[in-house]
Amino acid sequence: MKFQTRAIHSGSDPDKTTGATIPAISLSTTYTQGIPGEHKGYEYSRSQNPTRENLEACLAALEEGEACAAFGSGLAATMTLLSTLRPGDGIVAGHDLYGGTYRQMERHFRPWGLEIVYTDDASEAAYARAIAKLARPKLMWLETPTNPLLDVVDIAAAAAHGHKANMIVVVDNTFASPALQQPLKLGADMVVHSTTKYIGGHSDVVGGAVIAKTKALLEPVRFLQNAIGAVPGPMDTYLTQRGAKTLGLRMERHCQNAMAMAEELKKLPGISRIIYPGLPDHPGHAIAKRQMCGFGGMVSIVIEGDFERTKKVCSRMKLFSVAESLGGVESLCCHPTSMTHGSIPREIREARGITDSLLRLSVGVEHVEDLIADVRQAITG
Repeated sequence: MKFQTRAIHSGSDPDKTTGATIPAISLSTTYTQGIPGEHKGYEYSRSQNPTRENLEACLAALEEGEACAAFGSGLAATMTLLSTLRPGDGIVAGHDLYGGTYRQMERHFRPWGLEIVYTDDASEAAYARAIAKLARPKLMWLETPTNPLLDVVDIAAAAAHGHKANMIVVVDNTFASPALQQPLKLGADMVVHSTTKYIGGHSDVVGGAVIAKTKALLEPVRFLQNAIGAVPGPMDTYLTQRGAKTLGLRMERHCQNAMAMAEELKKLPGISRIIYPGLPDHPGHAIAKRQMCGFGGMVSIVIEGDFERTKKVCSRMKLFSVAESLGGVESLCCHPTSMTHGSIPREIREARGITDSLLRLSVGVEHVEDLIADVRQAITG
């Protein structure tokens, strides 16, 4: 089946008892057993829940993996996956990471005993150099496009270096979504999502997921999913799966609007840099064109001037809400240094290019002329 068909039908079989086209939401926390130890596949909703299993089947199908474990947030998924490692294991992580991922790695997992090396940039050579610095390489963590600088990593090339060192290659595919990019088909072993973003798509449900190429690879994560218990409730999983059904349609409009926005912003004064993988002058444009089927809905810009001018631009936004998160149908404007990436020390942020003048735009699915007019008036004053 093609992507759109999988999005609608995977994990959504009609109810066997009633014939209901949309499966009922299973709210029960516990399940009655005929005699102790004999049940119908369900014991306790932290361990198994039919509604959560429907979502997991859907997401596994969308990423073309064999198995999926759903979580209560993207960071819960990240925490659980990284918790399968042991002290002394080494991680190679990209140079431009989501602030919450960086915080987990630096504030929890490094003190716990993991060795973490960040790449110098998004190049294949940078990943090879980083691997060589590890005493016991175990896991490679990629974001592409990255958050918030929208760098593009060649998944196949980076994964090849990781596999030479017997590493598990993980890709955070939140920004692209499976509608635009399938890392497992490009050589990755596992995919992580904040389903809060494009998969849910409506800024009304928090969630996360880990999808693996094989069921065996997911087993350590599946064990900790139950043992740690950071699982989503049935209403959250139902809403996430409902959002996933329109993911392909929404991503088409997100990509169209973001491309038009990026091209229009090039004509405006007051912007020193426009970052969008769909622009031919983006350093990762050729890679993105090869490994993605669309350039995404995220556009980052650098405002000419200091933090005060950048704040004024934000304050003049009308349709773009100044808010954290991304990927919803409505447009959002984020100031990474004071919002999503505030946990990264200033000197490290600025060395990576995350300055006080950087804004990250999540371009929604409103009419693009209205969105362009809103950003134009905010920047030109």
